[in-house]
Amino acid sequence: MNLRARLALWAALATALAVALVAGGLYYAVNSLLERSQIERTLSAASAAQERVENMLDASGNDVFGLGRTLGLTLPSATDLERVADADGQRSGIELRLVGVVNGTLQSVATPRFPRSGVPVNLRPGQYRLAEQIIVVRPLRGSQALLSVASDARALGAARQAFTQVLVWLLPLALLLTLAIGWTVAGRLLRPVRDLEHAARAVGGGGDLRRPLPGAGDGDELARLAQTLQASFRSLADARDREQAFLRAAAHDLRSPLAALTARVDGVLTRDRDVERYRADLREIGTDITRLSRLADHLLLLARDPDALGRAPVPLRDLAADAVDRARELAPEADVDLNAPQAVTVPGDRVLLGQAIWNLTMNAVRHAPGATVTVTVDGSPQRARITVHDDGPGVDAGVLARLGEAFYRPDGSRSGDGHGLGLALARRAAELHGGHLSLESAPGEGFTATLDLPSSAPVPVTA
Repeated sequence: MNLRARLALWAALATALAVALVAGGLYYAVNSLLERSQIERTLSAASAAQERVENMLDASGNDVFGLGRTLGLTLPSATDLERVADADGQRSGIELRLVGVVNGTLQSVATPRFPRSGVPVNLRPGQYRLAEQIIVVRPLRGSQALLSVASDARALGAARQAFTQVLVWLLPLALLLTLAIGWTVAGRLLRPVRDLEHAARAVGGGGDLRRPLPGAGDGDELARLAQTLQASFRSLADARDREQAFLRAAAHDLRSPLAALTARVDGVLTRDRDVERYRADLREIGTDITRLSRLADHLLLLARDPDALGRAPVPLRDLAADAVDRARELAPEADVDLNAPQAVTVPGDRVLLGQAIWNLTMNAVRHAPGATVTVTVDGSPQRARITVHDDGPGVDAGVLARLGEAFYRPDGSRSGDGHGLGLALARRAAELHGGHLSLESAPGEGFTATLDLPSSAPVPVTA
C-alpha cells in the first residue's frame, strides 16, 4: 500500500476504534440506567403493593399466613391480588404472588400473569433477576407470609438488541465514511509530497541541482523538508562545480609537464649526443618528474579519507623545526627563523600536519624572496597555533580572498614556481583536524598564515 492508502486506513481504524469505545460506553451506561430505573420502579411498586395487601388483610381480620389462627380461614383470591396490582384502574406492569403456610400446608395465590415457571415459591426476601423478570420478595407485617412482586424486564433486552443492531450498522458505515474522508484528506495533504517528488525526479534527470523546489519555505514540515532538500541540492551543485574546476585545473597542471617531458624525450632521441648533453637532458627530465611527483602527492593528500587519518599525539614544534631546516637547505639565501619556546602536542595525522607546515613555510620562502620568515609555535590547553609570517610585499584583498583555492597562482610581487596546491592542502589539513587556516595580508605589510588546531581530539570534517 502507498502512503495515502495507509493514512486513510489508519484514520478509518482509529475512527472505528473511537466509535466502538464510545458505543460500548453508551451501551453500558444506558443499559445500567435502564436496569436501575426498572429495579427502582419495581421496588417502588413492591412497597405500594405490600402496603395495600397488608391493609386488605387487616381490614378482613384474616390472619391467613399467621402462626396462630389459621383453621377455617381462606386465602385471598387472585382477583383480590389483581385489584391490588391495578389499584389505580390501569395496568401497573407488576404481578403479585402470596406464599405462606395454611393449615400446615405451603400454599400460594398469584395474579393470572405472574410467571409460573422459573420463580421458586421458597425464595427468601430480597431482590432477584430471573430470566426476563425482576422479582422482589417482601415479608408481610405481623406474619410469615411473603409477597413476591414480578416486573417484566423484556424491555431491557429489546433495548439492548436495538442498540446492538444500530452498532452493527454504525461501525461499517463509520469505517467506510472515514476511509473515504481519509483518502480525500490524505490526497490533499500528500499533494505537496507528489509535487516535490516530481521536482526531485526532474532535478535528477536534468542535472540542474539549483532548480527551485515547489513549496520550499519556513511553513510546515513539508515546506521545511523542501527547503532542506533544496539547500542540499545546491550544496551538491557547488561541490560538483568545485570538483569539476579542480579536475580541469589538475588536468591542465598535469598536461603541461607531461607535454614538456614528452617533447624533451623526443628531442633527445632524435639524434645522438655527447655524455654531458645526455646528463643535462636527464636532469631536466628529472626536474619535470619531481614536479609531477610532488603534484601527485599533494593531490593524494587533498583527497585523503578522513577515516584513514592517524590520531596519535603530534609534536608541532618538531614538525616546525623540520620544516625550517629543510627550507634552509633548499634556500640557503633565505632568512628563516623558528620561534617555539614550548612543546605543543595535538592529536592528529603526523604526515598531513607536517606537509601543511612545510607548505606554509615554503610558500613564504618562495613567494617573498629576500624577506624574513618566522615560524612560531604556541598554544593553550584548548588550542594550538602555528603561525608563518614574512615581511615581504604582501598581497591585496582581491588576491587574499582567493588564496587557498586549488591551483590558484597569483601574478605579481609574490610570484614563483609551484602548482597552487600548497595553501589548499594546508587548509584541508586544518579542516580534517577540526581547525582552520586564516590568512592575513595587505600590500607592503607582509603575509601571515595561521594554522589553528584543537588540542583535544577533533571531529573529522568530511565535506
